[in-house]
Amino acid sequence: MMSGLSGLEGTALVKVLRRTVVSALVVGGAAIILTLFLAAPLAAVGIALGLGMAIVNLRFLDAGVAKVQTGGETDRKVLRRAMGTKSVTRLGVITVIAVGLLFLNGALGIGTVIGLVIFQMLFVANVGRVLVSSGVS
Repeated sequence: MMSGLSGLEGTALVKVLRRTVVSALVVGGAAIILTLFLAAPLAAVGIALGLGMAIVNLRFLDAGVAKVQTGGETDRKVLRRAMGTKSVTRLGVITVIAVGLLFLNGALGIGTVIGLVIFQMLFVANVGRVLVSSGVS
């Protein structure tokens, strides 16, 4: 799948990111409303926090990739290591926050995890949709 992503046109990634954020906000909003109807306001706050953390992570990743794209004179291994270290650090912080919220309040923590899962599922679905529509295998 990753080799297929390199064959996409330059605007495909921008479309995937935009669609993912918009669809995550729509689905997340519906999940928040549903959670409020089920009388679990802390879970609704958690869903909002999870979606927020996922979107912020995506923005940091996008900004990091934009900075890394140099004229090709930098060693790829060094660039991958730098991007990987930053990504692992961000994901580690998100994990610590989610687990900490689980210990603080179960509904808040579960809501946060649900928000993160909603975002990731929509991201994968949008990437798959772009791959299928572009005919990349």
